[in-house]
Amino acid sequence: MPAAPPPSRDVALETRFFWERYKKPILVLVVVSLVGALGFAGYRFYHDRRAASASALLAAAKNARDYEQVIARYSDTPAAADACLLLAEAQRKEGKFAEAYATLQRFIDKYPKHELQSTARMGMAANLESMGKNDEALSIYRQIAANYPNSYNAPLALLSQVYLLKAKNQTEEARRVCETLLTQYRTSFWAGEALQELRLLKPSEPAKPPPMPTVPPFLARPPEPLPQSAPSPDKP
Repeated sequence: MPAAPPPSRDVALETRFFWERYKKPILVLVVVSLVGALGFAGYRFYHDRRAASASALLAAAKNARDYEQVIARYSDTPAAADACLLLAEAQRKEGKFAEAYATLQRFIDKYPKHELQSTARMGMAANLESMGKNDEALSIYRQIAANYPNSYNAPLALLSQVYLLKAKNQTEEARRVCETLLTQYRTSFWAGEALQELRLLKPSEPAKPPPMPTVPPFLARPPEPLPQSAPSPDKP
């Protein structure tokens, strides 16, 4: 017995029925998509124009005041991050080491993912050295070497540690840092610098034994009397 043919379908009628039933949600979705696309395009246009204006203002900047203006007006642009670094350098040249340190700290706090984070920290350590805060500078150099081992600032941070350790007469610690430089950067310029510093380091002197305690005179053992020679038989 032959199978019965499937019932005929009116595709146009079904499409019209679907449209009449769901046209409002579809229209809303289309409108929202268009508004979102226009909003995103407008944001990108505004952001690009703002970044271009910031870059133009930074290119015309000549002094610390100009850099501060870029930071104040366009703080959310890449040009503002560059202006922070340039401002810190200008402040350092003027001998304003504390202000330069604060500017670099602001850069680190505001742009934590910036590719020049290690450079900013090197500048902070250099400013601390200029202020005579060598222990704090040494701590930052150690952080750079530990947290940014693949950056171009890592070997410089290690070598800077050597100079500070030598000034503190911590010869053995300076020697260990030089050996680290030789191990990690053996085929680079830094290895030669480390080898030169290693040759200049004096070998550590062996520890001297503590002096023997002295005994007070009244407790000292009296000396034994010398033996007297026997009288000669020829003498009366």
